[in-house]
Amino acid sequence: MTNSNRIRLTWISFFSYALTGALVIVTGMVMGNIAEYFHLPVSSMSNTFTFLNAGILISIFLNAWLMEIVPLKTQLRFGFLLMVVAVAALMYSQSLALFSAAMFVLGLVSGITMSIGTFLITHMYEGRQRGSRLLFTDSFFSMAGMIFPMVAAFLLARAIEWYWVYACIGLVYVAIFILTFGCDFPVLGKHAPKADLPVAKEKWGVGVLFLSIAALCYILGQLGFIGWVPEYATKGLGMNLNDAGTLVSNFWMSYMIGMWVFSFVLRFFDLQRILTVLAGLATVLMYFFITSKPEHMSWFILALGFFSSAIYTTIITLGSLQTKVASPKLVNFILTCGTVGTMLTFIVTGPIVANHGAQAALFTANGLYAVVFVMCFALGFVTRHRQHSATAAAH
Repeated sequence: MTNSNRIRLTWISFFSYALTGALVIVTGMVMGNIAEYFHLPVSSMSNTFTFLNAGILISIFLNAWLMEIVPLKTQLRFGFLLMVVAVAALMYSQSLALFSAAMFVLGLVSGITMSIGTFLITHMYEGRQRGSRLLFTDSFFSMAGMIFPMVAAFLLARAIEWYWVYACIGLVYVAIFILTFGCDFPVLGKHAPKADLPVAKEKWGVGVLFLSIAALCYILGQLGFIGWVPEYATKGLGMNLNDAGTLVSNFWMSYMIGMWVFSFVLRFFDLQRILTVLAGLATVLMYFFITSKPEHMSWFILALGFFSSAIYTTIITLGSLQTKVASPKLVNFILTCGTVGTMLTFIVTGPIVANHGAQAALFTANGLYAVVFVMCFALGFVTRHRQHSATAAAH
C-alpha cells in the first residue's frame, strides 16, 4: 500500500467518525424546531430519533458480513446516494413516517461508514500505533460534536429551516465520496489475497467476551451519566441550567483534549495495563463527582472527561489485537456491543430516575464503570494482544 493511499483511507476514517458524531450530537439542537415543524410535543418527537440509533446499530451489526460480500468502495459510494436521498426526504417530508424513514437511512449510512472507518484503521496500523490512530480518529466524533451544534445554532438563529443542518452534515459525506476516487481499498472475502484475509477459524478467546461486556457497560454508563447530570444538578442540587450545561460542556471539552493527549501517550504503555488504570480512575472520579459539593463538581467532571476519553477506543483496539489479523467481524462485534449500550441508555436509566431520582441513575452509571474496570483487570489474565503485537513487530 502506497503512503498516499494510506493517508486517503485514514482521512476517510476520520470523516466517518465525524459524520456519526454530527448526526448523533446535533439532535438536541434541532429537536425543538422539528417538533414545531410537525406540530408535536418535544417529548413524543424525541422517540422518533430512536430510528437514527436503530439504523446505526443494525448497519454496524450487519456490516461485519457485508464487508466480505460488497466491496468497501462500493458501500461508501452507495452510501453517498442514500445520504442524498435521505437529506432530500427530510427537506420535502410533510409526514412523520417519511421523517422517521429518512432518519433510519441516515443511521444506516452512518453505521456502515463508521464500521468501515474503524476496520480501515485496525487493518492499516499495528499494535500500539493502532491504538493511538484509532483514538485520534475517535476525536473527530467529538470535534464534529462541537462544530455542528454551533453550525445548527447559527442557522436556526437566522430562521433557516432545520433540515439545512442535515444538508451541512451531508458535506462531510461529500468529502468521503471524493476521497474514494483513485483510492485502493483492502479486499475482503473470497476474492482477497491470502495476506489480507483474517486467519481462518481462529478462535476469538474469552478476552473478546470481557471486552464486549466492557464496551457495552462503558457506553451505557457514560451516556447514562452525562444524560442525567443536568437533571441532577438542577433538581437535586438547585443549580441553574447554565451551570448544569457548563458541566456537560466541560466534560466533552476535556474528553476531546484527552483523546489528543492519549493518542500520543498510548504508544509508550501496554494497552491492557493503561486501560485498567484509566477505568479505575474514571470509576473513582465519577464517584467523587456524584458525592461532592457543587463548587467541586466542575473539577471532577473535567478530570473524568480527560481520563475516560481513551477507554472506548482502547477497548476496540485490544479487541482487534486478540487475533493475529484484525477481523472485521470481531471489530464490528465489539462496536455493536457499544452501540447496544447507546440503545439501552434511556430504557435502563428512565425507570431508575422515575422511581429513585437522577442521583440513583448516576450511581448506576458509576456501577457500570466499576464493571468496566473489573473486565479490564480480568482481561490481563487472558489477553493475546502482547503475543500478536510482538509477532507484528517482528514482521
